[in-house]
Amino acid sequence: MRAAELIAPHTFRHTEMPIEDPAPGEVQVRIEAVGVCGSDLHAYTDGAVGSTPNVYPMVLGHEPAGRIVKTGAGVTGLSVGDRGALEPALYCYHCEFCLSGHHNVCANIRFLSNPHHPGFFRELVTLPAVNFRPIPAGMSADEATLAEPLAIALHSLRLASIRPGETVAVIGAGPIGLLTIAALRAAGAGRIWAVEPLAHRRELARGLGADATLDPGEAVQEIIKDTGTRGVDCAIDCAAGEQTTSQAIQFARNAGRIALTGIHSIPFVPLDGSAMRRKELTIFNVRRSNHETQEALDLLQAHAAWFRPLLTHTRAIEHIDEAFAIASQYRDGVGKMIVRP
Repeated sequence: MRAAELIAPHTFRHTEMPIEDPAPGEVQVRIEAVGVCGSDLHAYTDGAVGSTPNVYPMVLGHEPAGRIVKTGAGVTGLSVGDRGALEPALYCYHCEFCLSGHHNVCANIRFLSNPHHPGFFRELVTLPAVNFRPIPAGMSADEATLAEPLAIALHSLRLASIRPGETVAVIGAGPIGLLTIAALRAAGAGRIWAVEPLAHRRELARGLGADATLDPGEAVQEIIKDTGTRGVDCAIDCAAGEQTTSQAIQFARNAGRIALTGIHSIPFVPLDGSAMRRKELTIFNVRRSNHETQEALDLLQAHAAWFRPLLTHTRAIEHIDEAFAIASQYRDGVGKMIVRP
């Protein structure tokens, strides 16, 4: 089968890979669409995702949707031709973290698109049937690719215990920030601020539910003024820039919360420790999602019109270099880039 491998920063090659038949309990899926994630862009530009270096060659892509072409023995409730979103995390289900319900930090996790575990920028994938989530007939494959990142946004809201009417500042209006704004809207949050330097992303943020959009240079002053010097109930850092986490600390009210959803490019970033202590802030670190995919699909189905404007660009896998160049350089008003294997 055909696949696109990252072989060096900014460099893909097209190759042929073998594909095994599905074992008992597995399905084989023809991939129809894959979203380009921020962590894919880190691997492409930085040669690492956080503190995890690339190991070349590697197949990226972990926001997939596709159609079943084969089923293994014992698979029930799924058939050839079924369409679905695919969950990229393979859990062991027996470590202490899985047994306590924290599957997203499984001690033996295999995440498809990490080194040694090929992702979905390829024609076919075989994986456990439990990782296949059927989608309704009216949902496109492109829309279904949003299930994985939207599940992360929902997980961040669950960790931070967002309640109806609460005020929230979202830093960064890339795809994960935009999906966080939509999730906040669905959760009944009060006033939502989006902090983003790019004008086209601020426009997308307004469409997805932000009540106010701000350039980072004016954000602290404006949010403090808008909240009567109180600050927001929760600040969610989806940008993970060098200064954005300290900015989130500045936005938050006394006894407020901060959720860190983005992935920093560098392992150590400055924090305003004095303000963090003085305000007695609670900080939540977000590690992907934890069984929120079905909730994400339900939200995508219920509010399809919210999410379609985010799907701005598509490229065939033959043009994956162009897809990543556009997405990594924020060109051409790109929101979410979709690659079609």
